[in-house]
Amino acid sequence: MSEPLTATDDPTNAIVELRRYRLRPNTRETLIDLFDREFIEPQEAQGMSVMGQFRDLDDPDSFVWLRGFRDMPSRAAALNSFYTGPVWAAHREQANGTMINSDNVLLLRPASPDTGFARSGVTRAASGAADVRRGLVVATICYLAPRTDDAFAVFFEAVVRPYLEQTSATVLAALVTEQSPNTFPRLPVREGETVFVWFSAFPSLAAYETHLAELAHSETWITEVVSEMERRTWRQNEVLRLTPTARSLLP
Repeated sequence: MSEPLTATDDPTNAIVELRRYRLRPNTRETLIDLFDREFIEPQEAQGMSVMGQFRDLDDPDSFVWLRGFRDMPSRAAALNSFYTGPVWAAHREQANGTMINSDNVLLLRPASPDTGFARSGVTRAASGAADVRRGLVVATICYLAPRTDDAFAVFFEAVVRPYLEQTSATVLAALVTEQSPNTFPRLPVREGETVFVWFSAFPSLAAYETHLAELAHSETWITEVVSEMERRTWRQNEVLRLTPTARSLLP
């Protein structure tokens, strides 16, 4: 196994897609089985990083995953190679048959050089491995006014992150919108938005609920941190509670 990389050292997380698929009822497990079996290694062979695949605890018809790239030009080349290649051709009909919509995609980048997803050094489970994962990843999406993401990132690092870590959250990454034009229009992304997204990991749903309870009992968190966050955002934060599939690298 190779040495773990830090977020700064790992070039494949410089651009990150947060992909959320709206699925036909009762098809999520079909897509997860197909994805974990057929789509991970072929994408990584093209230079992409498949970092995490998840079930949304609050939406049984949603599949969420994260994919990383070195930069926007290599994103275009890698996606073109995969989606015109033999693996996608062989399985696209089955994959697309599970989906109602696959366009809910945020194109992101690390808010600063040291806040991207770092390689932890863990080994991905083999194809067909039993699904025994019990961890939880929580993605919090903050909707910002244009050109305020840098200031929000400073606020997050100075004020928000310490409270999260004091209440047993492990902050995996903090990302902002990548404003470059979409270099692979065949796969649409949400454009014209400015967001800040942080990802936190917990060993279990119970641990996450304990974390929330501790924050709720903090007067400073409620009166100062939350109120300031609300002042800086134009709509309520969106929170995704995500459980990893058997072959997810995260958490």
